[in-house]
Amino acid sequence: MRASLSATVVGVYVVLLLLIIVVVGARSSIGFSWVTFLLIIVTLLFLVRYLSTSYVIDDTTLIARTIFGRTRVDLQEVRAIEYASLRDLAPTGGGIAGWIWRGKLYSQTIGEFETVYTDPGSGVLVTAGAYPLYISPRRPREFARELSRRVRSYTGPLLKDVGHPSAS
Repeated sequence: MRASLSATVVGVYVVLLLLIIVVVGARSSIGFSWVTFLLIIVTLLFLVRYLSTSYVIDDTTLIARTIFGRTRVDLQEVRAIEYASLRDLAPTGGGIAGWIWRGKLYSQTIGEFETVYTDPGSGVLVTAGAYPLYISPRRPREFARELSRRVRSYTGPLLKDVGHPSAS
């Protein structure tokens, strides 16, 4: 499943690219300088990372991936599936690593956790292994339901399970 994408975010990247070309490129005395190219490349890289975020559930693992890499979660290790928001978790740390690739953030409520997301306001927190994983699938309810079904086939009932049919 693709990640939740915002037309506004994509629009901001496009406007930013246009501003770089028009303002920075036009003001350079030698035309497009290496700084202009560097800014364009970095902005395009952020946009492609944003657009490439996706999630796959196969028989044994949940895979969250971007062009920069992937995070794998064994379904046997999943202990909880719940809806979450980064605003509610109030994370700190991670710095630029959490913004560019995927990074570990710290929350006072759950401790250290990993992120592979595009929407900080509406996601799914999967507690498994050493670090919980925050993701933002396009359709969180559907995704949580399917993830829950597959995880329960390995482990049985979970501590917290928003995808369980009785949770609806």
